[in-house]
Amino acid sequence: MEILGYAFVRKALIAGTLSGVLLAVIGVYVVLKKMSFIGDGIAHSAFGGIALGLLIGVNTTLAAVVFAWVIAMLIGISKKGTKTSEDALIGIFFAFTMALGVIFIGFNKSYNADIFGYLFGDILAVTDSDVWVLAGVTFAALAVIWYYFKELMFFTFDEEGAQVSGIDTNFIYFLLLTLISVTVVVSIKIVGIILAVAFLIIPVSCALLLTRDFKKMMALSAVISVVSTLTGFAFSYIFNLASGATIVVTATFIFAVITVGVRVLRK
Repeated sequence: MEILGYAFVRKALIAGTLSGVLLAVIGVYVVLKKMSFIGDGIAHSAFGGIALGLLIGVNTTLAAVVFAWVIAMLIGISKKGTKTSEDALIGIFFAFTMALGVIFIGFNKSYNADIFGYLFGDILAVTDSDVWVLAGVTFAALAVIWYYFKELMFFTFDEEGAQVSGIDTNFIYFLLLTLISVTVVVSIKIVGIILAVAFLIIPVSCALLLTRDFKKMMALSAVISVVSTLTGFAFSYIFNLASGATIVVTATFIFAVITVGVRVLRK
């Protein structure tokens, strides 16, 4: 408990918890709709936005959010307007945005370590403004999910049925892409690309092994995400390890334990 006496630790735990809960809730739609690859693609596409922001001297978080959102919309529009599969489109834009990021870095003559913070995360360097921005995005995203809960759930399980029932599935699809792009990119500033993608997938995969109830799945995903964050952070402090990486390993270990436990109980 002694580490809670440090302000930077408290901010890191708050940010990690907020980010974990938000990504876990969004991750339920991502995993059930089989959009895991698009979450990964959007997270990596932010690299181009970050590099562009550093090059032109604007706020990197804002640049990354706008850039990733534009890429997400282009993927969605291309999917609706062509016969190319979604996975192929994501792969194309993934490669394109990463290449653009490298080019932008090449144009930027002054070295800036900030971009590596986005790539690998630095949860201990979280500022007050980072926490407030993340809290605002978390509140807004959860409010949108609550308002469109039935439409999002119907779209996730039966897109054709939702369309026949009068739901504007195109709007819901692009709304989901927007939620993914904004939440993932805002979280990247704090936890890095690897942890953002992990929080999007691992807690939900754990919850899927324990329940098929949609609301319980969301709650379990959030709980598992928080437990992974707090436990991983504690281990990183005790053994002097990288916080983000330790949290991911902890979440994966929890997934392995649940997987083995479920198989044993079924026997």
